[in-house]
Amino acid sequence: MRSHDDAVIEMLRSDPGMAAEYLRTAFDELDEDGGEAAFLVALRHVVASQGGMAVVAKRANVSRESLYRALSPGGNPKLRTVTAVIKATGIQFHQLTHAS
Repeated sequence: MRSHDDAVIEMLRSDPGMAAEYLRTAFDELDEDGGEAAFLVALRHVVASQGGMAVVAKRANVSRESLYRALSPGGNPKLRTVTAVIKATGIQFHQLTHAS
């Protein structure tokens, strides 16, 4: 049986255009309890669907280890890291704040 995470990652792989909407939904919920952690989970899912931490870290010009730490459940990434990772997945940060 596939895990929920695996199912979401596979769904994002099969429909890459869905990644922006998925992150936008998580971004919209940042102010709710657990919203920050949920956003990091969503970003991890998108990163995994785009080739994984090593691939996206290289595109974002951050070390793989730093990216793992930043997106870990206890991570507290800088805005600069988040925006670089989002851009490295092919999404522009402003897409998270505007409906398509």
